[in-house]
Amino acid sequence: MARSFLPQRVALVVHPDVATLSAYQLAFSQAGFTPIIARELPMALLAVTQHPIEVAVISSKIAEEGDGWPLAGVVRQAFAPAFVAVIARETSVHTLQAAINNGLNEIYENSVTPNVVVDSILSKLRLSAPYSPKPPRSVHPVQ
Repeated sequence: MARSFLPQRVALVVHPDVATLSAYQLAFSQAGFTPIIARELPMALLAVTQHPIEVAVISSKIAEEGDGWPLAGVVRQAFAPAFVAVIARETSVHTLQAAINNGLNEIYENSVTPNVVVDSILSKLRLSAPYSPKPPRSVHPVQ
């Protein structure tokens, strides 16, 4: 009997705190995603080159203040249809401007639990139309 395989759903989580990463890993696993976790920028960049990312949750502060924002922008550029969110200490005019500049879908405050963030993302993914690539155009017209 032939088995059909569904495409793997990948969630990238980048955060410096191990306990937070573990909570996100569990929440995304329970939601049917394969979580890819990283504590540092180089590991996150490597993950971006090796996995088709559907969801990314990135701390605004990985090793240095503000270094999560450009990483979120890189993920947005690499995976245009992905849902990209940043976890920030607070929402301010500066964080909103950074979100706009990097094309993010959402900002979550640091105080929001991983389960709430994942549930919020899943509900937003359900509300939006799923990404489906257009079929390739035929080189030869059908006659």
